[in-house]
Amino acid sequence: MSNLKQLEMGEAVTGYYMPYAMKTIIDRSLPDVRDGLKPIHRRILYKMYEIGLSHNKPKMKCHPLVGKVLEIHNHGDSSVYDALAKLTNQNESLLHPFIEGEGSFGKVYDTDSPSASRYTYARLNKFANEMFDGLNKEVVNFIGEDYKQPITLPNTFPNILIKPNNGMAVGFACNFPSFNLKETCEGTIEYIKNPDVDLLSIMNIDFSTGATMIYNKKEMKQIFDIGKGSVTLRAKYRVDGNYIEIYEIPYNTSSTAIIKKVNEILLKGNTLKEITDIRDESEFNHDTNKEELKLVIEVKKNTNVDLLMAKLYKNTPLESVFSCNMNCIVDNKPKLLGVKDILSEWLKYRIECIEKSLKFDIDKKSAKLHELRGLEKVLSNIDEVIKIIRNTTKDTDVIPNLMAHLNIDEIQANYIAEIKLRNLNNEYILKRVKDIESLESEVKELSHKLSTPSEVKNIIIEQLENVKNQYGRERKTEIVYPEELTTVNLNEIEVEDYNVKLYLTNDGYLKKVAATSLRGNSKQNLKDNDFIVQELDTSNRAELLIFTDQYNTYKLKAHELSDTKLSNLGEFLPALLQLKDENIVYITATVDYKEDLLIGFNNGKLARININAYKTKQNRKKLENTYNRDSKAIYWNTIKEDIDLGAISNIDKVIIMNTSNINAKSSKTTVGVTFQKSKSDSEVVRYFTIDELESDDKDYFKTNSPGIGKFLRKTDKLI
Repeated sequence: MSNLKQLEMGEAVTGYYMPYAMKTIIDRSLPDVRDGLKPIHRRILYKMYEIGLSHNKPKMKCHPLVGKVLEIHNHGDSSVYDALAKLTNQNESLLHPFIEGEGSFGKVYDTDSPSASRYTYARLNKFANEMFDGLNKEVVNFIGEDYKQPITLPNTFPNILIKPNNGMAVGFACNFPSFNLKETCEGTIEYIKNPDVDLLSIMNIDFSTGATMIYNKKEMKQIFDIGKGSVTLRAKYRVDGNYIEIYEIPYNTSSTAIIKKVNEILLKGNTLKEITDIRDESEFNHDTNKEELKLVIEVKKNTNVDLLMAKLYKNTPLESVFSCNMNCIVDNKPKLLGVKDILSEWLKYRIECIEKSLKFDIDKKSAKLHELRGLEKVLSNIDEVIKIIRNTTKDTDVIPNLMAHLNIDEIQANYIAEIKLRNLNNEYILKRVKDIESLESEVKELSHKLSTPSEVKNIIIEQLENVKNQYGRERKTEIVYPEELTTVNLNEIEVEDYNVKLYLTNDGYLKKVAATSLRGNSKQNLKDNDFIVQELDTSNRAELLIFTDQYNTYKLKAHELSDTKLSNLGEFLPALLQLKDENIVYITATVDYKEDLLIGFNNGKLARININAYKTKQNRKKLENTYNRDSKAIYWNTIKEDIDLGAISNIDKVIIMNTSNINAKSSKTTVGVTFQKSKSDSEVVRYFTIDELESDDKDYFKTNSPGIGKFLRKTDKLI
């Protein structure tokens, strides 16, 4: 690429892409650490505040309300309405919603969309007032020309930890959990008093959908320290006869996703054979005056519920992991912060807001005090003031004349001149000027607070106490520790142990046939032109490793495959594994991962891999780059004990060597060791077991070290 071309590309990135990237980061996707809001949410709340949609005013239809928000939000109306819906109490996305709605706004635990905006109504609730404290006192800056809007809202509590936010920008993303408001206020108060406080012992994550959080101290500490980590959430259930009722689910899933996944598993096989039906019976509860989630799982009689729930937690979104990524905007830049760092940034902002609020009050009271001190001088000069005003010929001379005769400034003169003639009497003036002493005391007290950092912090603490007492609630998400959970060993209890035989066909069909079913004389049924390429004896508890020609390995549990008969075609693996442009080359099974995998390559190398290398803690279904690519794999075998293995090259040289001479490796992509050496660019065309060689003297070909081998004799034959 020419230097000119590179320069043009650089200018394009700098001139066009970078501004776009910054726009998505700052003005769309990430919340500001100061008020915990993304721009769209801030604009919705501010516009409702500006037009007077407070909690004690009638609700407004959402359709014109969205239009009002679009005055300061230059995006589509659907994005505004969707964001507004998530701020309502009906949607239940937030532990502490800001908007009181009327109508259907959808549910966080369902996929239903809100009703059209012409059918719904909204207004701010009382809690939303905490987002506007001091907004009318010039504590935050505004932007815009025709329609002004605040850069941030002056919240009285660290909203960024209370409101869950998620978004994706260019190169940055965020996924904030919500924390319990009561605990967060307590934690913030303690942090203000002592920055070294252990916040983890005071506050924790809490979601609006409840459920159970399995406490992992290491992960939680990481979230608090650096703002990244994950928490495991489990649905809550109760049992009523043959029905399991799910009434709380993880925040990051939905009832629709759960039902879909359960039905998918039911269609595939026997994993959830205890379940006869699953349905959503969520309904409005008139006692609690809200719609309540209820997923009903109908099960067979005598079902082991603990066992079934363990399987559901393992295989469905009834248990899910919430990945925390607390990226936010700090000083107009994206930054990943831990909880303590977030509180530090919020506290700096809140101190600034309180100081500006105090300054505003001081200026306002000082201005009033200044006017009253001018009015005080009128007490002994009422007649003279009336005379000055009456005898002044020009209106413009009234103020200068008052200033000159009473020794007051222009502001004071204007205040006096605006007083009605009927009020220029001792009684009225005395009533006004008696406030001088109290105003002086108030200004002095406010000035002391402004100049004393501890007093400013005390104001913040008082506000946090008020928020905690007025709006704080008990936790919705229950915290449990791993040792408190009922332990169910799925491998030993859930899976019936019996011998099975697997048949893999050339077209990719896999049959699992119970050994007891092979005693009859059933005929093997295959598709036209298909044939068996591999047979394997194993257990129903085994895990299957399926290797493909694209160097991938897919994992299946044998018990997840339905038992079938020889007369059936079996499972079609390409569809089951969702294979794309890859073919199955080998399948093996293991119960304890103690076998060794043999892979023979046509370059004469033989890899012996401990099959434990394919074991994963995360129960992954697909592994990539699982064997060496340097040469073509032409032989596969799985052994627990050493065997005599042979190889024949394309120049008819044969070598036999015991696998005890090959050390097992833990690397999946090992190139292996030389088994048969090449001569004149010869290649191995086949590996075989010693039983596949018909010879009067098999020892003739045996060796304990790699070599070229010996020619097949006329009496020798490979079968």
